Amino acid sequence: MSEILAIGSYTETDMEGLREMGARVVESLDAMRGLPEAERAEVRAVAYKGHHDFGADEMALLPGLGVIANYGVGYDAIRIDAADAAGVRVTNTPDVLNDDVADLAVAMLLMQQRRMLAGDAHVRSGAWAGGESFPLNRKVSGRRAGIMGLGRIGRDIADRLAAFKMEMHYHARSEKETPGWTYHADPVSLAREVDYLVVALVGGPETENYVSKEVIEALGPEGVLINISRGSTVDEAALLDALEAGRLGGAGLDVFRDEPRVDPRFHALERVVLQPHQGSGTHETRAAMGRLQRDNISAFLDGRDLLTPVN
Repeated sequence: MSEILAIGSYTETDMEGLREMGARVVESLDAMRGLPEAERAEVRAVAYKGHHDFGADEMALLPGLGVIANYGVGYDAIRIDAADAAGVRVTNTPDVLNDDVADLAVAMLLMQQRRMLAGDAHVRSGAWAGGESFPLNRKVSGRRAGIMGLGRIGRDIADRLAAFKMEMHYHARSEKETPGWTYHADPVSLAREVDYLVVALVGGPETENYVSKEVIEALGPEGVLINISRGSTVDEAALLDALEAGRLGGAGLDVFRDEPRVDPRFHALERVVLQPHQGSGTHETRAAMGRLQRDNISAFLDGRDLLTPVN
């Protein structure tokens, strides 16, 4: 058994990198639980790629564990309080995925407002060639955009939308140094003042349903919600109710409450762009995430400072 245990479904490129380190790879936490006790006792480092809770019970099964290197910037599946109590370090993979996630957020907004999916279908169906005109849609540039969570990814999204000549608003734990953007201490206030609301919050219990029914209602019948954070950050039932009743203008969603089992009510909504949680899903970024995950493990095993520590 190796001192490195990789848990999750990895690409062949990442698998090759993990094997070069001598890691053993299992598909899931259940598979990890099924390993013999003697093999689990040898594990010092875990490369984790999953969304199921990695908590105190799982850590107790690995008595020699010293680090959990998460694949992804969001680490809400790993119980940091349990890791602290067990003396286990946790790392993630920030920054390397910012561009791809920010690009997708802007792309979903453009797709939603310019009805690009419907336009594609209009051409493919032959309707355009048959003389049927395509309905006018909405201008994107020069509107008012709000960013819910102005961290690394939120800031990159804001910078992109600012280039569209938008009036920028944001909500964060505290006011940031921003180039003339408007800070809102209250999320409802932010939603009330913008046309587009982009959710870039971290996941976890603290942000559960942070985009509440009140926030959604404040955004209003012409407003558009874009979510590239976690499905848990938005009150999904309230979102669906508002979309179906016309109290919200539209949405672009890359994340969902019970993904990949998306609520079928979304399927009937024409003004919603749906994506399969592919924010960081490019060859280049996923390779960079895998490298950073492995580099954190190597740093730990070599006794060097971790590259991107969480705790």
